[in-house]
Amino acid sequence: MMIRFLALAPLLAIALPAHAQDDEPKPPRRYRVSLGPQLTPNYPGADKLQLTPMVDVAIARGDAPFPFVAADDSFGFAAFEGGGFEIGPAANFQGSRRRSEAGAPVDEVGTTIELGGYAQYWLAKSLRLHTELRKGINGHKGLIGGVGLDYVARDGDKWLVSIGPRITLSDAKYRRAYFEVTPAVAARTGLPVYRADGSAVQALGISSTATWQFSRRWGLYSYARYDRLVGDGADSPLSRGPIGSRDQLSGGLGLSFTFGKGVR
Repeated sequence: MMIRFLALAPLLAIALPAHAQDDEPKPPRRYRVSLGPQLTPNYPGADKLQLTPMVDVAIARGDAPFPFVAADDSFGFAAFEGGGFEIGPAANFQGSRRRSEAGAPVDEVGTTIELGGYAQYWLAKSLRLHTELRKGINGHKGLIGGVGLDYVARDGDKWLVSIGPRITLSDAKYRRAYFEVTPAVAARTGLPVYRADGSAVQALGISSTATWQFSRRWGLYSYARYDRLVGDGADSPLSRGPIGSRDQLSGGLGLSFTFGKGVR
């Protein structure tokens, strides 16, 4: 199971103290909070979707548009930015895989907190390259990350649409947690023994994020993503019928509300 709270990094800006040397008044902040349902795979390789909350928070100052953050970016904030380049920490939460969810007595994978970092660079005004790498500090205990390229079209905050390809990468420890069939699991399930020690590329996909303001304060927030498992993920008996799928779909739709002194 995976519960993803999207784009929460701007919340940290509220708690960060202002620099003592910044005596000039800054434009007032605007806040946009989006809430709604989302559907995501129960776990990597699952053939069933689960319904979970979707939360997105964005912050801007004055008349500046809300910064673009793709819906599938992990929680993070910029520790350094300049010249179109940005780098900072990243975190994600990966829910557990239970035997009851898998539909077979497979090995369980505990709830995982993933910590790491991200880097991104705006290749052009409308073209963003974003990379992440995170380590599971419990649960699967593996490395998981990816590379994404987004084409972003927008009219300020009135509307925004982004779309771009995704490459998901993982190490052998991560892939063994979700895709390997050990002799013990084979004996319990009747599945063939399978060892996940192939390519680091786990999936290829595409992702899109969209926002639309239909009034000064109210709007819509949505996203959709499709991934196709490749390599170990595609070859594993756990990601094929009747207990799994190579096709991984997710998406969400929420209502957004904008508030703050900067809203006019």
